[in-house]
Amino acid sequence: MAESATLANKVALVTGGGSGIGRATALAFARAQAQVVVVDAQSEGGHETVRLIQDTGSDAIFVQADVSRASDVESMVRQTIATYGRLDVAHNNAGVEPEMASISESSEADWDRVIAVNLKGIWLCLKYEIAAMLQHGGGALVNTASVVGFLGQRDMASYVASKHGVLGLTKAAALEYADAGIRVNAVCPAIVATPMLDRFTGGDDRVASALTAGYPVKRLIDPQEVADAVLWLCSERASYLNGHALVLDGGFSIQ
Repeated sequence: MAESATLANKVALVTGGGSGIGRATALAFARAQAQVVVVDAQSEGGHETVRLIQDTGSDAIFVQADVSRASDVESMVRQTIATYGRLDVAHNNAGVEPEMASISESSEADWDRVIAVNLKGIWLCLKYEIAAMLQHGGGALVNTASVVGFLGQRDMASYVASKHGVLGLTKAAALEYADAGIRVNAVCPAIVATPMLDRFTGGDDRVASALTAGYPVKRLIDPQEVADAVLWLCSERASYLNGHALVLDGGFSIQ
């Protein structure tokens, strides 16, 4: 899939690009010949992703931004246009994990943090990215949701609610801008082998194994598998796909 998709002469932006899915997608975009804007709240990981891209001979810049802040997101897009003159593709991927607690025991602070980054952050990215794409005849956006955007999950209500919201935003944006040549889709992975998972499990492989015990494929998803799907959705190979939520869960949700 990744080998057949190309983004030659395109400018691509990835939030949460300093690690995990975001880094894998940024590298996939670069291999597909795009110029890449790597965005992350943490500078160390973002600069490392840029270095990895540049080591392949491709062009990339790093922009530090907190996607829950409108001023940061507006600046992120402004710097993209100032550097490359346009924005064609974006993967809105930045997200945070919740505290594990039941609804009655969870904190308002955790709710506000998760919704601010995972849901408001996607809305802000769409708001400013779409405005830029309208100036250049269209584009393609992919939002990172989750399989729990379709399902319930105990003890992580803020995360489940945020990912359900991402799917709603994806559908609304897809309808609003289809006639402007802008496609908006989402990827919905199950448990991905990322630093977020390590924080969630405390780095305990036994916890990760227990989490995937009910999965038909009995393993975690590799970030590259998600990146390949994002690249395809952003390419002309998926030119008729709009408002779609692509589930990457090894068959978990069909049981």
